[in-house]
Amino acid sequence: MKIGVTAATGQLGRFVISHLSTLVPSEDIVALVRNPEKGADLGVATRKFDYESADAASLEDIDHLLLISSNEIGQRARQHGNVIDAAKSAGVKWIVYTSILKADTSTISLAGEHLATEKALAESGIDFTVLRNGWYTENYTGSIGGAVANGAFVGSAGEGKIASSARKDFAEAAAVVVSDASHKGNVYELSGDVAYTLSELAAEISKQTGKKIPYQNLPEADYAAILKQVGLPEMFADAIANWDVSASQGDLYDEGTQLSQLIGRPTTSLAKSVEDALASL
Repeated sequence: MKIGVTAATGQLGRFVISHLSTLVPSEDIVALVRNPEKGADLGVATRKFDYESADAASLEDIDHLLLISSNEIGQRARQHGNVIDAAKSAGVKWIVYTSILKADTSTISLAGEHLATEKALAESGIDFTVLRNGWYTENYTGSIGGAVANGAFVGSAGEGKIASSARKDFAEAAAVVVSDASHKGNVYELSGDVAYTLSELAAEISKQTGKKIPYQNLPEADYAAILKQVGLPEMFADAIANWDVSASQGDLYDEGTQLSQLIGRPTTSLAKSVEDALASL
């Protein structure tokens, strides 16, 4: 049995390959990457593969395929459709897809493309499983350096609860699922065990740095403007601010523990994620 992992040199993909290598023999893993040279350090076979051309030949003899969602917002549904078509042509028996938390009800702008992909999988005739990943805590802890430098953590999430977890937790869950066919047909809503607000995140940053770092909630347009001022492209800045508004409405909150059940341990705590982020500054 061979397991293929798309986007294997990405941030999530590398964690998946690392954990998957502890569950199955490395010779049964194929890293599907745009640039095989970048995957030379993964310790598994690599094949050239991208979401645009999606060459079915690269998927030959692969039984289980982990389809990590594309990072090209606006192109995802089409690109994922390319991969699903290629998988069908190559005889892939099962696809595991990384979607978004509560894709069928979420107001987050990203949800539409994920839901379209879930629909394409359902219509493909291939067995599939959906991992509806919640937010990566790194999406917020990546801003800690700026918050410490400027004396405040800013956003537009209000007091919305965020049930995020570390990227490596979602990667471990993906590895566990794609290596075990008993998960076929399931849709998992994956989130951190303990939710927090951005006010609580700011308090944790304050605690660990010994500095007063309050959370400053801003109107969506004001937050987007700040993101643009620090160099983010206009469309991405607007999207991030809008995602925070969705967080204020509960779209990043879930009370389930399916993620910790899959990985067999508690999800990474907010305190640990903040500690790791501060250590990397």
